[in-house]
Amino acid sequence: MNKPVSMKKKNRENAAYLFVLPFVIVFLIFSVYPVFRTLYLSFTEYKGYGEPVFNGLANYTRVLKDKFFWRSLRNTVKMWSLNIVLQLGMAFLLTIIFSDIKYKLRGLAIFRAVYYLPNLIAATSVAFLFKTLLDWKYGTFNQILLATGIVDQQINWLGQRTTAWAVIGVIQAWMWFGNSFIILMAGVQGIPTDYFEAAAIDGAGRWKVFGSITLPLLRPILLYVAVTSLIGGLQLFDLPFLMNGTGGPSTAGEPGGTLQTVVMYLYKFGFETHQVGFASAIAYTLFFIILFVSIMEFKFIGGKED
Repeated sequence: MNKPVSMKKKNRENAAYLFVLPFVIVFLIFSVYPVFRTLYLSFTEYKGYGEPVFNGLANYTRVLKDKFFWRSLRNTVKMWSLNIVLQLGMAFLLTIIFSDIKYKLRGLAIFRAVYYLPNLIAATSVAFLFKTLLDWKYGTFNQILLATGIVDQQINWLGQRTTAWAVIGVIQAWMWFGNSFIILMAGVQGIPTDYFEAAAIDGAGRWKVFGSITLPLLRPILLYVAVTSLIGGLQLFDLPFLMNGTGGPSTAGEPGGTLQTVVMYLYKFGFETHQVGFASAIAYTLFFIILFVSIMEFKFIGGKED
């Protein structure tokens, strides 16, 4: 009696692998293979057609010596830095307000949906919306500023170096602060309420509670938000490209501009000039930079468990 039951169980387990097999095949073809293919091409001279010619570390040497690559990285970091400061600042502020047991605010689910809504809008729609609102001559923002007397002439938001990168950073923060708020709020709800009630009895203020209880216990969640934001921020492409495909304002006689990110620089060589080997080296250089900074975040934010 035991043998037939064991065989049936084994057959069911084998059948389960058949259901997983299509996903595994698709994952290997469209996710794993491109990663290793790109790594191989980064050591070659390849134009997207013909046979790749192995050239060793020449592409990586070129990347490290390319001042325009580092300028693109600096542009990306500037936009990401403003984004993460505003994004986490708004998310933390809302978390403090909604987690305060003295306020006992209702309707958290409604506020969650409202704050998360920008994250559901496609980047193309967001880019078109803000490109229209920030139009130099007829944009709504400039019309409001002129009508209220705050400025006496139109501001070229996306056409001058001092404002172009900041605009992208602010838009990114607006799109993603709701996501960070939901994640942080979920972490707060996982903290036992006894801690907050004991702190309230002891007369601790909301900032003392946040700094001594909420923030330390949210450290793993904060680490997750920081790492995922870093990965997405340094791979920024859609908004700058859609709002100003040329890379934004630049110094006369120099290629690229304030809005040119690393991925836009990669796109230029991979799909416009067809230097696929060099573009692959840029991709992996960016990967190692993200890996290094992520390790630093794990070290300084993650720390040791108390």
